[in-house]
Amino acid sequence: MSGRADSDDPPLDQRVDAADAEDGEGEGADADADAVEHEVRRARWTALGTGSVLALAGAAAAVLRLAGSAPVLVPVAYACGAAVCALAAVLGSRGRTRRALWLLIAGLMTMALGDQFD
Repeated sequence: MSGRADSDDPPLDQRVDAADAEDGEGEGADADADAVEHEVRRARWTALGTGSVLALAGAAAAVLRLAGSAPVLVPVAYACGAAVCALAAVLGSRGRTRRALWLLIAGLMTMALGDQFD
């Protein structure tokens, strides 16, 4: 839809009314609600899975770096990044996906910073 005045599409309010008239009992609204619920559920699972994987990877890297000859700051940075990613996984599972995304970015940046100290 281009939004031009000479467009063949009817205005939005007329399209919505026509869709409601065709559905009868508002079945389209139920389908829209189901689609939105599916998207929300998928975002929660994605945040939970990504946060968990990054937290496990950061914890494993911290343990491996602690066992090696790296400076102390390196495993601490990996552990802190893993903790932030674990917090992001918890927030993502509770529906705070936007905050979880920013925490995942912050945790990953913390781990990358620890890698720079090595």
